Amino acid sequence: MTHPQAPGVLPDTSPAPSRARLWWEIAIVLALGLGQSAVYAIVQLAYRLTDTVPIADQVAKLNPSRSDREVFDLIYQVLAIGFSIVPVLLVCFLLWQSRRPHLERLGLDGTGVARDAGRGILLVLAIGIPGLALYLGGRALGLTVAIDPAGLDTYWWTVPVLLLAAARAALQEEFILLGYLFTRLRQLGWGPWPIIIATSVLRASYHLYQGYPAFIGNLAMGLLFGWLYQRTGRLMPFLVAHFLIDATAFVGYPWAAATWPDLFGLPG
Repeated sequence: MTHPQAPGVLPDTSPAPSRARLWWEIAIVLALGLGQSAVYAIVQLAYRLTDTVPIADQVAKLNPSRSDREVFDLIYQVLAIGFSIVPVLLVCFLLWQSRRPHLERLGLDGTGVARDAGRGILLVLAIGIPGLALYLGGRALGLTVAIDPAGLDTYWWTVPVLLLAAARAALQEEFILLGYLFTRLRQLGWGPWPIIIATSVLRASYHLYQGYPAFIGNLAMGLLFGWLYQRTGRLMPFLVAHFLIDATAFVGYPWAAATWPDLFGLPG
């Protein structure tokens, strides 16, 4: 379906970006966020595997305190979350279309919100339960670190900040992995399955600091998300699912650790 040109707006006649320019753009976007995280995760895994402390006795804090002074801890938390959203703003800028809906290529057109949210909730069941089982299995086998999803001291703002952290993770990962990379790699001539596999491996790579089971679990999550996104072209279900999974982990962990200390308790 064609869209009428807005009055006074000239059609975009600029040439399509070259392949080299697209590759440089992808490299810059990844270096600002998820690609950087993947490199650090690989180095951190090497550190953990060569440490004198067994990996099963190590702890990974996903949302650690950043200061022993409450007000500065809050300031640092908000700043860190805010600046980590910049790559998301960048890809929105790069994929923005002058005509409405501006992010139509991502399926963000303002329609079917309830339907997309419902699909996201179904994805939580498909991903969350097997992911939890894989984590517990990895802990039992001594193959993964103990994950402390909260990590923050208890203040009045702890839960809101943890929810913001969950939203940040959902936005950063899904906008870049699904929305941006699928768009750009298609422009480079990649087929559906090479894109799905490549983005899934990247998703799994920046979770390597947690151990090999986290790599496997996130690889499976990436394959499922990528296959479904390829079929639907709508980003919202994956934003909803990712947010709900992380929000449940971040906020629910203290309760789970208190209720089942043998399963979720951290090493002494």
